[in-house]
Amino acid sequence: MIRSARNCAAIALLGIVISGCATVKPKDYSVFRAEDPRSILVVPVLNNSASVTAPDYFLSTVSRPFAERGYYVFPANMVKGLLEQNGLADAALVHNAAPQRLDALFGCSAVLLITIEKWESKYVILATTTTVQFNYVLKSCKTGATLWQEDRSMEYSPQANSGGNPLAALIAQAIIAALEKAEPNYMPLTQQVNLLAASTVGQGLPAGPYLDAKYHKDMAEFPAASN
Repeated sequence: MIRSARNCAAIALLGIVISGCATVKPKDYSVFRAEDPRSILVVPVLNNSASVTAPDYFLSTVSRPFAERGYYVFPANMVKGLLEQNGLADAALVHNAAPQRLDALFGCSAVLLITIEKWESKYVILATTTTVQFNYVLKSCKTGATLWQEDRSMEYSPQANSGGNPLAALIAQAIIAALEKAEPNYMPLTQQVNLLAASTVGQGLPAGPYLDAKYHKDMAEFPAASN
């Protein structure tokens, strides 16, 4: 019902603000290249937001973009079950555990530790802005060294197409803002942020061994610092 009403309200413009969209210097991939990970263990996320449901929603979106970069990503359900069996049911315990302990359990190359910093929707008069922000840290399961890290956020502010009628625009905007407040559009935002985090040239992950066409062939896009 809500989704149908959204369509009828004629959302014409997706207002998206991506943090760090200005040109930035590529990261230094020296440590990453030396480690050359083949697999990624995605563990339960830390949640610094007010939403108790955010971690479960988020976790369903994170494996695919990293797998598409050419890495084996351990199945989420298997990871959760094995962690629980070994006294690591709580996300904070997993994040504080030595990566080498996770290596003993899973035989992983690297562990991806993610923190949800923002998962919120703010309603101000006739506008609603939905925001997500995540911090990613990839650590070696062998040494515990940080191989890669990234911070990403995105905002969504729906806009109405009024056909040039100011009153219609006001009414439509109020409806859209109320609908966004009732059912914030977190999932598309989260999927897009994960994709950007994993694949942005010079900021995301270099191609992994299961992306044969680009593996070890993207040194210029994901450089190691020259000495």
